[in-house]
Amino acid sequence: MDQFQPLEQKLQNKHTNLEIDLLLEAVYRLSGFDFRDYNRSSITRRILNRMRINNIPTVSRVLEKVIHDQQFLEQLLNDFSINVTEMFRNPSFFKAFRQEVIPDLRNYPEIRIWHAGCATGEEVYSMAILLKEEQLIDKAVIYATDMNEQVLEKAKKGAFPIHKMQAYTKNYMLAGGNDAFSEYYKTDYQFAYFHPSLLKNIIFAQHNLVTDQSFNEFHIILCRNVLIYFSQALQSKVHQLFYESLSEKGFLCLGDKETLRFDDIMEKYKEVVGNERIYQKIN
Repeated sequence: MDQFQPLEQKLQNKHTNLEIDLLLEAVYRLSGFDFRDYNRSSITRRILNRMRINNIPTVSRVLEKVIHDQQFLEQLLNDFSINVTEMFRNPSFFKAFRQEVIPDLRNYPEIRIWHAGCATGEEVYSMAILLKEEQLIDKAVIYATDMNEQVLEKAKKGAFPIHKMQAYTKNYMLAGGNDAFSEYYKTDYQFAYFHPSLLKNIIFAQHNLVTDQSFNEFHIILCRNVLIYFSQALQSKVHQLFYESLSEKGFLCLGDKETLRFDDIMEKYKEVVGNERIYQKIN
């Protein structure tokens, strides 16, 4: 293979597909994280990016480094982790949640929420703020999970770049926020630090949707724009996990790029707000 051939072309042949298969198998055996059924184009882009950063010419050389270099393996795991998020992302979702789901939650003696794939926690804090404004936070527990321990450590701090607060404030207002958003945080010259009272009802924990099982029964499960990176077979497996983890009449909330409509499990749900991907479990 021509060493000067563009990397994109190198990754578009059957031999390289075999190399990627072997690489993902090695990652799974060495780390326990299973990316073998992730969307292949997404995984390939991340491998390609790591090859560029480290000036590695072939996937086989990536495989060699994964086997012999623990630090490189951890870098690659971080590359594979999806951490795209923001506070009150897709504000219309949070507004619909406030209008259509919150009235049901008022009748619950306790509220257990699982935010799967929470990344650095912006949407977790968004939900805590929403529940606080609806006077439900004191009876709620939010379990915020992600496969990436590094992003969970960032999430626990509740500190986000101050330059993002203008956009987050706009999202908050569009989501139906009731107060001045700035009341929820303090700032220095670099970060906005959200009030520690929001943290008391949040439990951060590592959880891998691909390999781990359910750990509780939940009234709400949020997993927004995570499943788009999974193969169809893996999506179905995770949907079964979510269904088994939901309480009777529990709510499942997906991202705007996801839907249950083309999955067999849809018959076990009803649409609450279809365009916002809010579903309710039915018997």
